[in-house]
Amino acid sequence: MDSIDDILGEVPLPPYVTVEDVTFAIKAISVHAAEQWPDGPRCRNDRAPHPCRLHRWGRRILDQRGLTDRQIHALIAEQEAPRP
Repeated sequence: MDSIDDILGEVPLPPYVTVEDVTFAIKAISVHAAEQWPDGPRCRNDRAPHPCRLHRWGRRILDQRGLTDRQIHALIAEQEAPRP
């Protein structure tokens, strides 16, 4: 973990996961995706070592909701699809 992770710790999960939380989690995962750098993967949004705090939070939300990797990728693709 980088120093900000040491200071702030993990982003807390809500007491129960709502549809709105899932929407935010999908957005967090897509915005805070990995990007390859010479020193290893980093978050493309904040350049923290990947996975960053918000990416980990999004994954924990979706794991709590019981979504599979395939379902998560489908939701991300749907979110990133161009709208007519």
